[in-house]
Amino acid sequence: QVQLVESGGGLVQAGGSLRLSCAASGRTFRSYGMGWFRQATGKEREFVAAISWNGGSWNGGSTYYADSVKGRFTISRDNIKNTIYLQMNSLKPEDTAVYYCAAKDLPRQVVLTTLREYDYWGQGTQVTVSS
Repeated sequence: QVQLVESGGGLVQAGGSLRLSCAASGRTFRSYGMGWFRQATGKEREFVAAISWNGGSWNGGSTYYADSVKGRFTISRDNIKNTIYLQMNSLKPEDTAVYYCAAKDLPRQVVLTTLREYDYWGQGTQVTVSS
């Protein structure tokens, strides 16, 4: 069983930055494919970014982003700390949502971009961007 705990959310003005963290339990974290999703009030949960298994090294992996965040958000992982990050720059009011971390044990360099592909989810962290 894997437990995921997100942190780093908060209130920020448009144009500002936040860095979200997702700490994972489990000895096989480095074999997981990981992703970030978000859900705004009244909307469906949507894909934000994903990072694949990286062959066992302490960081890196293939990455993929939703068009809406490409060039502004960066996903990364630290297999020593069992943590992934989402650096969010140039934030916009439309980025306001609850952000969720997700994981799947998949030791392949494949990025997962749909909800149904993930087996484990965190509880979410709120990000609010004011205009």
